[in-house]
Parts: sequence; structure tokens; C-alpha cells
Amino acid sequence: MRSLRVNRLVLLFVALVVYALPMVIKNPYYLNVLNIVALNALVVAGLTLLIGYTGQISLGHGAFYAMGAYVSGLMAIHLGWSPWITTIIAMGITGVVATIIGIPTLRLRGHYLVMATLGFNLIVYILLVQLDDITGGPSGLPGIPSYTIGKMVLATDFRCYWLIWSVTLAGLLLSINLIHSRVGRALMAIRESEVAASCLGIETWKYKTRVFVLSAVMASLAGSLYAHYMTFISPKTFDIFYSIEVVAMVIIGGMGSLWGALLGAAFLTPLPYLLHFFEEYKDIIYGAIFMGVLIYSPDGLVGEVTRFYRKKRLESRLRELEG
Repeated sequence: MRSLRVNRLVLLFVALVVYALPMVIKNPYYLNVLNIVALNALVVAGLTLLIGYTGQISLGHGAFYAMGAYVSGLMAIHLGWSPWITTIIAMGITGVVATIIGIPTLRLRGHYLVMATLGFNLIVYILLVQLDDITGGPSGLPGIPSYTIGKMVLATDFRCYWLIWSVTLAGLLLSINLIHSRVGRALMAIRESEVAASCLGIETWKYKTRVFVLSAVMASLAGSLYAHYMTFISPKTFDIFYSIEVVAMVIIGGMGSLWGALLGAAFLTPLPYLLHFFEEYKDIIYGAIFMGVLIYSPDGLVGEVTRFYRKKRLESRLRELEG
């Protein structure tokens, strides 16, 4: 219970910082980057539940991200329905698809599971490109309506900031409550040993499927928010490289922590924007930074923060004893 209270207090502090930033940052470009950080953090939080707490690796979450964006965007354009309604419908459809995909694939382990989810991502990407009469193909899908609250249209970076970050923080709160519940303990038992978990009476396939569906629905929600925020989407945004990128955020941030999801998204999302000054060398620098973090900080950024805090705390206690 103490750990749950601490995590909730940390989330409250993060929320205060997040909601204070627009009062200081007025540049729409920086607000846009922060909004993309929040969307990625929502996807990565769901993926952390799957990878970090259940031990199941997926390279298909770019497909679920795309499903949320395209299903919600297409329904809002062609049916004229409210984006709020189409977002919920997209989450439901994604949940059904994730269940159909998850039941057989989650019986696989290791590289087989990775390849199965990778194949699903490739199939969705090819469909988005080839079904150009519906999706707009490589040219993309323009004219997606923005969210509205009454007569207020959330069409600016500043207005969307409050919506996107509120949803992301709510997703983090949901995830925190989940991992500190009986379900969370079952997931961690599965991560350590599926055989031992089964011997304890845990229905491993059921828990794995449910957390897979939850992470897919969170990715779908982020995709819908992205579509109605940007009002334009294209298949390139949702290709296999995006799935690899969000997995990298999980690893860089720290697989065993939801705060690692936030740190990983906050670190890797703006990195390409910062490196664009180096032009043709930016990919080399990006790769070098990625390798450096993995080599010198295998526990991720959250591991470094934890070690720094413990070191300072130990030094403080030693000074008290010496005094």
C-alpha cells in the first residue's frame, strides 16, 4: 500500500508540472512536441504492462495505433459522427481485433511471438497503403475533424495539450492501480515463470490475453487522439519503425517501471527534433546515444534515477551519523 501511495504522489507531482508547463511555454512548436511525447507515453505505458510486467514482447503496437487513428478518422469523416463517439468505437474494434490476434499468438513464446506481432503490423501497414480508395493510400487521409467541447474546437496545440495530457495521466493512473492489485501480482508472477504461475493456479493465457488487449486499446486511444489532433494521417506514421521505436522507449526508460515509460517517451520523442541540426549524421548520433544508454545503463533511465536517489539518501544518512 505504501508503494501505491508513493506512486500516486509522484503522479500528482508530475501532473502539477505538466499542467504548469503551458503557462511557461508559449511556443506552439514546443507544445506540439510535448503533445507527441504524451501520445507516445500512453502507448508505451500499455506496452510496459505487456513487456515489463508480463514478459511478452510485441512489435505490433504500431498497428493498433494505426487502427485507432484510421477507424476513428474515417468514421468521423464519412459518417459525420462526433470524434468522441468514433474514438470509443475505435477502441472497441481494436479490443476485439486484439483479442482475436492475442488468443493464438500469446500461446507462442520468445522470438515466435515477436515475429507473429511483427507480421500483423506489416499486414495492417500494407492494407493502409493498398486500400487507397478508403485510406487515401500513401498520400494520407486529410480533413479529419477535431474534438469539440460545446462550441469550442480543440484545434490548437494549446487546447489539445490539456486533453492529451489529461488522458495520458489517467492512463498512467489506471496502470499504477493495476500493477498494485492482485492482477498486477499475477502478471509479475507470469513474467518470472509461467510454469510456476500455472502451478499457483494463475490462468496465464487469460491474464496475458487481457493485458495484451488493454495495451492495444491504450494504443488505439492514443492513435485516435493523434488523428483528431493532427487532422491528417498517413501510413508512414504507423509503420514497423514506430513499433520498434515504442519498444525502444520501454527499454530505454526501464522495462520494470511505468515511470520508465514516461521517461523513455520524454527522452526519445524529442531526440530526432534536437538532432536535425546535424543533418546526415543525426541517425549515427541517435544510434550511438541509444547504444550508450543500453550499455552503460541496462536498467534504463529510471534505474539511473533510482540509483542517484539512493546514493544521495545514503550520503545524507552517513553525514548524519558522522555529525
